[in-house]
Amino acid sequence: MNLLLTGGTGFFGKALLRHWQAAPAAPRVTVLSRDPEGFLASHPNFAALPWLHFHAGDILNPASLPATASFTHLLHAAADSTLGPRLTPLQRYTQIVDSTRHLLEYAVAHDIPRFLLASSGGVYGAQPPEMTHMSEDHHCMPDPLDARNAYGVAKRCAEHLCALYAQQHGLQTVAARCFAFVGRDLPLHVHFAIGNFIRDALDRPQITVNGDGTPVRSYMDQRDLARWLEALLQGGRAGQAYNVGSDAALTIAELAHQVRDLLAPGKPVHIAAQDAGGPRSRYVPCIAKARAELGLDLHHTLHDAVLETARHAEAAR
Repeated sequence: MNLLLTGGTGFFGKALLRHWQAAPAAPRVTVLSRDPEGFLASHPNFAALPWLHFHAGDILNPASLPATASFTHLLHAAADSTLGPRLTPLQRYTQIVDSTRHLLEYAVAHDIPRFLLASSGGVYGAQPPEMTHMSEDHHCMPDPLDARNAYGVAKRCAEHLCALYAQQHGLQTVAARCFAFVGRDLPLHVHFAIGNFIRDALDRPQITVNGDGTPVRSYMDQRDLARWLEALLQGGRAGQAYNVGSDAALTIAELAHQVRDLLAPGKPVHIAAQDAGGPRSRYVPCIAKARAELGLDLHHTLHDAVLETARHAEAAR
């Protein structure tokens, strides 16, 4: 496999690079990055690996993509998920949709047969309260008339672009609908609840839940994420979408208490808002399709993932 990887310097990309670094044999990987030198200065362990190369370029500038290529696979995982809330809805939409089209055009021009899009469970919109786990045949979507839904609508449009290019040009496109994750490369100081809880458990006098703690979520370890993305890249059925995440559901309040019990027993957990009642927000995938078709499963528990994340956070101090 000769892979072009966009988003290789983000959470998904680092999870994949660490996975291949530890593997007996790694594919040939070219990472597209706006600042390869800055990334390697911060992550010197990825320098001088014979199978890993970097190319300075931007997903929104097609002229900056590698001019000559013999790639067999393209994994498009580039999106500002960490900095996304700082973008306007229009900026988020434009980044996701335009970059996907640029890379699909690139795949066609360079005869790259396999294309994996890192999509999102956000394409489904709000999970119905009576539905415990969302499967890939749940065809609802976010309200396109609400600008706050720019991310989920854009990912849905990116998936449709993949279908159009598959129909028009014969590309083997696959969508990985990614849910929530945790691991050593998850930022602990942005808007990810589990990262904030781990930070609070390690460094603050209490663990703070900003809402009422009732939303229901699930979390996949980044090591499992990397394995699943690799499997979808190589073996996912063309024209199909697969949920990527954990199906072990828990509330945000339960998550905060689990993190506390693992990392800081006895530390108080403060839930900022009272339960307002009504249906709980749910965001939990059904992963039966990936299990049945590709033999995938979870090798790491949430317990494992929290401890691994905390261990690396403390080692990095």
